[in-house]
Amino acid sequence: MAKSRVPIALPSHVAGSGTLDRLVETARDYAKAATAENTNKAYAADWKHFARWCRLKGTEPLPPSAEMVGLYIADLAAGDGKAPALSVSTIERRLSGLTWNYQQRGMSLDRKDRHIATVLAGIKNSHARPPVQKEAILAEDILAMVSTLPFDLRGLRDRAILLVGYAGGFRRSEIVSLDVGKDDTIDSKGWSEIEKDGLVVTLSAKTGWREVEIGRGSSDKTCPVHALEQWLHFAKIDFGPIFVRTSRDGKRALEARLSDKHVARLIKATVLKSGIRSDLPEAERLALFSGHSLRAGLASSADVDERYVQKQLGHASAEMTRRYQRRRDRFRVNLTKAAGL
Repeated sequence: MAKSRVPIALPSHVAGSGTLDRLVETARDYAKAATAENTNKAYAADWKHFARWCRLKGTEPLPPSAEMVGLYIADLAAGDGKAPALSVSTIERRLSGLTWNYQQRGMSLDRKDRHIATVLAGIKNSHARPPVQKEAILAEDILAMVSTLPFDLRGLRDRAILLVGYAGGFRRSEIVSLDVGKDDTIDSKGWSEIEKDGLVVTLSAKTGWREVEIGRGSSDKTCPVHALEQWLHFAKIDFGPIFVRTSRDGKRALEARLSDKHVARLIKATVLKSGIRSDLPEAERLALFSGHSLRAGLASSADVDERYVQKQLGHASAEMTRRYQRRRDRFRVNLTKAAGL
């Protein structure tokens, strides 16, 4: 599939002259880097879906039409025999994708226009449900998961991924984007520094650069820093991506950076092997856990002041951090009894 290109218009007196071609490509690269890679892929897919929908309805996606977008989201919410109805959050994401795509084309889509806003409000009133949250991986869960891993090279890598991802409260894309050092590769989103007392990760996040501290654990068996040191030592990695693929026999580290999908697959596989939530059918267990389960697990398990958890996760507000805390504060304060009942 061809990569989406960010449109850049040149003044007519230099367009096609060839003198600015290199800078045009550079500007496109910077524009693409303004949003995360996964976001870019999602927005490209949103536009492709909308453009196809328009063609099937006998119209065009350009120029932007609030009326047509209103009909589009109504169709998404209603669904049909071939395509199921989409959730409110997915429809809102599609709208964000369309808005972004129009902006890249020098146009604007007014989401407050009544043809969009009133239809979306009606969809929310009719179909909105509380967000489905992934299950948190708690401390005893992560220990059970890493215990299922072998001590070969691949097992050392996956153990480091789980423990560092959990202790750092990282997203799966953040885990695999880390390099050993600063500016090792152009696709890096951060780097690590191993110190005496722990690991310092400098990370490029949605809100800018931030530092994440991961202290050493109480034992080597469960310490994320020790797990990372073991992986880097035996994989002979001192430059470039930290988490890379291994050879088929699992005995040699390759140069290719791991995909963030590996983290999701690793979590699901070790959840099954460790017997977590074995009271449920396998399909339901797999659906309960994802990469976000690591972040939710840290937020739910770390019994410290909330502001430290908020800083670790890189949240701009305490309210966002509380969304990641699964059942941690339920009934800790009983207002019923406090009111005299």
